[in-house]
Amino acid sequence: MKSASAFVDRYAFYIFPLPAVLAILVLIVAPVLANFVLSLYDFFVGGRAAFIGIENYQRALADTRFWGGVQRTLYFTFTAVPLQLLIGIGIAVLFNRDFPGKGLARTVILLPMVATPVAIALIWALMFNPSLGVLNHFLESLGLPRSLWVAQSNLAIPSLVLVDTWQWSPMIALILLAAMQSVPAEHYEAARIDGASGWQSFWHITIPGIRSAIVVALILRAVDALKTFDIIYVITEGGPGTASETLNVFAFKTGFQFFHAGYAATLLIFLMFLVLGIAVLLNVVRRRV
Repeated sequence: MKSASAFVDRYAFYIFPLPAVLAILVLIVAPVLANFVLSLYDFFVGGRAAFIGIENYQRALADTRFWGGVQRTLYFTFTAVPLQLLIGIGIAVLFNRDFPGKGLARTVILLPMVATPVAIALIWALMFNPSLGVLNHFLESLGLPRSLWVAQSNLAIPSLVLVDTWQWSPMIALILLAAMQSVPAEHYEAARIDGASGWQSFWHITIPGIRSAIVVALILRAVDALKTFDIIYVITEGGPGTASETLNVFAFKTGFQFFHAGYAATLLIFLMFLVLGIAVLLNVVRRRV
């Protein structure tokens, strides 16, 4: 026992991180390497695999559907995330002050974030229904014409952005609210004494005080939005046509509907580098803030 204890004490620097390192190797590194190896093969599920090197990568770069998926992925992400940031800031500002029923309201506003994404998608799919959906009845009650929502090509991604924004704006609000509550109240009191308006206090005190939290929230949401799959596939399956087919959905269809596992693995490698690149870029911005 003493020798074992002495061994642990001597090599504690290596022993204690070992479970985490092993978990990373098994759950992250190994699947990525396996996916990369698969991308080098022409492999149809149930058939024989033939090594073809980088031909799948060359095929992807020449595939207009691949580039369309990349474009729609970026369109979805850079429409949803800024909108969620603006709404999240508004919610955080609202809950940073006291009002009757604040606790209940805060609980209700956080419910979308903890709900199951597939269940949310199914409910919104019913709401988007052009004939029976409650959203069109709401438009008619306002005297507005009905909409096809996700059944119309140019409205499919904006409609999905609406769902994603409803679900994840509370997360950004939660992050920013914690940051706002850490801004010293003395700063606002000094600004009020100097005659600053509420907008001036917000712009010159609140925003600088939560700038780092804003960047962190953007990183978390941008990375998550780039690989969004559940709500898109459940509501539209990438349709109508390919109007909402992001790179993630395209890879899923390639692998599990067309059974071209090698090409699907290649698409996921490109998606990984897209997510990694934007995450690195946002981290550079975070360090400079």
